[in-house]
Amino acid sequence: MKIEKFLAKPGEKINFEKFPTDDTTGFSKKSNANKTLKENIKKMQELQNRLYASNKYALLLIFQAMDAAGKDSTIKHVMSGLNPQGTQVFSFKKPSEEEIDHGYLWRINKALPERGRIGIFNRSHYEEVLVVRVHDLIKYQKLPEEVITKDIWEKRFRQINNFEKYLYENGTMTLKFFLHVSKEEQKLRFLERIEDKSKNWKFSEADLKERGFWKDYQKCYQEAISATSQDHAPWYIIPADKKWFMRLLVSEIIVKKLESLNLNYPELNKEQLDDLQHCKDLLLAEK
Repeated sequence: MKIEKFLAKPGEKINFEKFPTDDTTGFSKKSNANKTLKENIKKMQELQNRLYASNKYALLLIFQAMDAAGKDSTIKHVMSGLNPQGTQVFSFKKPSEEEIDHGYLWRINKALPERGRIGIFNRSHYEEVLVVRVHDLIKYQKLPEEVITKDIWEKRFRQINNFEKYLYENGTMTLKFFLHVSKEEQKLRFLERIEDKSKNWKFSEADLKERGFWKDYQKCYQEAISATSQDHAPWYIIPADKKWFMRLLVSEIIVKKLESLNLNYPELNKEQLDDLQHCKDLLLAEK
């Protein structure tokens, strides 16, 4: 797959109209996509083992989207083959009082993956330039009045870029996924949640109220992605109307990133190899 097609190119102004939500480039059949997804999951298992063993890099995967775009299901399906011991998943909800009393990156820092591990963020620090901006929640963050200026969002974009550059320069590779769902598809998925008793718990009236801010969110997402897609921490705009393609594309991007790190198992020196041979001899000599 040519994943570059879905890359938000650094320095370019993003227009979602150029990214169809129902794109399935290269795959006309769900069955073919599912087969490739299974192959990618198998590849990720081996690559994760190497990542864990080498203990040099960490991989941070960030998922952002409108409600019902498929964040939970994508994480569940794409990461299904990973070893839980080397995987950390965090879902960021409304900040607590303690979190509000710190800078907005404080709770993010605490959740970052260790070297050798894969960290998965279901929502992230980008909520601070999305929901906070859409609903003008900045006034509740106990910030000094002099920092709440007209260019506060540009300042936050700069802060986020600096933060992600810091992560990169310390071995944490970041991939950011915007699951791009259409308003029509979101409506269908909301109706499904209402009709299906097993999915009722996923829907609330608050979801419908947020839907009323659709244009505001689209504007904020476009500006945030345009300002923060960097070579060291790229955004990918993932068409989300077809879940089977969405999951495949995310897996493809992750596999290619892990492969690019040239991960290898640690090599043992002569002394260590001799120790292994000695242990083997002792085991074989047992009666």
